[in-house]
Amino acid sequence: MTRPVLFDYVRSTASYRVRIALNLKGVDHERVQVNLLEGAQKTEDYRARNPQGLVPMLEIDGHRIGQSLAIIDYLDATRPEPPLVPADPAARARVLAMALGIVCDIHPLNNLRVLKYLSGPLGQPEEARNQWYAHWVAEGFAALETMARDGAGRFLHGDVPTLADICLVPQMFNARRFGVPVDAWPTLVRIDAEASALPAFAAAHPDAIGA
Repeated sequence: MTRPVLFDYVRSTASYRVRIALNLKGVDHERVQVNLLEGAQKTEDYRARNPQGLVPMLEIDGHRIGQSLAIIDYLDATRPEPPLVPADPAARARVLAMALGIVCDIHPLNNLRVLKYLSGPLGQPEEARNQWYAHWVAEGFAALETMARDGAGRFLHGDVPTLADICLVPQMFNARRFGVPVDAWPTLVRIDAEASALPAFAAAHPDAIGA
């Protein structure tokens, strides 16, 4: 069987999610770096693989799959152990709500292409761009802190990592990278530390994999 290939970028929040999921599932894979800063995602060769020109993109089982949640959903469907989303409908909805709160409400406003548009065509100075970043992180994390508080165990939902934790850890990494204070959200800080200590999460960290 052909070894899966992950096209990613070391500091991409979405790619970081997929690296964690692949590690949790024990999927041996090859990584191909797509340097977003150099515009490698816009090349004709890469767009032939992924028309959106985004990372991550996973080649696996004869398929090419883009979008981090689609990739993780495929991994959960084809490699069900350990499950990343609970089977119970209410628990599943809770995990998805927390994951989507990060993936849909925080990350899209703060990814690289949005920040580059703010500082490029819109001419916003770095200070304004950083304020933009911090504002949307704070709004999203404040809501997530409240959502997580009642049902959290070791992780955002109970005592095993789920899709919600896979989404939280990369977003926390990038919040800190942009200098956003996170102490106001103690539940998230605690769970981030708990999850980040797991081998599957630690091995996916940008510092662990390098450029």
